[in-house]
Amino acid sequence: MPLRHQNIIRIIIVVAVILLVPLVLTIRDHGVGWNWSPGDFVVMGALLFITGLAIDSAWRKITAPAHRAVAIALIVFAFLLIWMELAVDAVGQLLDFLF
Repeated sequence: MPLRHQNIIRIIIVVAVILLVPLVLTIRDHGVGWNWSPGDFVVMGALLFITGLAIDSAWRKITAPAHRAVAIALIVFAFLLIWMELAVDAVGQLLDFLF
């Protein structure tokens, strides 16, 4: 199996393991604290998968360690901004506060 396919399989496994946490909490809490719909799992799975692909690509393509670290940090920062926006409209609230 080519290296690229192995990396994609690893990313899928990591995404599935990460998504097990909200799945267990949604089942355990019966909608009290965690209440994710199937659409939430699809969106977060896609977001995590795309982030994983971007990190993998940056890791493989950028050879300078400092540039690689900056690229990965920016990818993680973008992921966190999108996640906060989807969760609680944090970016929109911050922009409303600033402007």
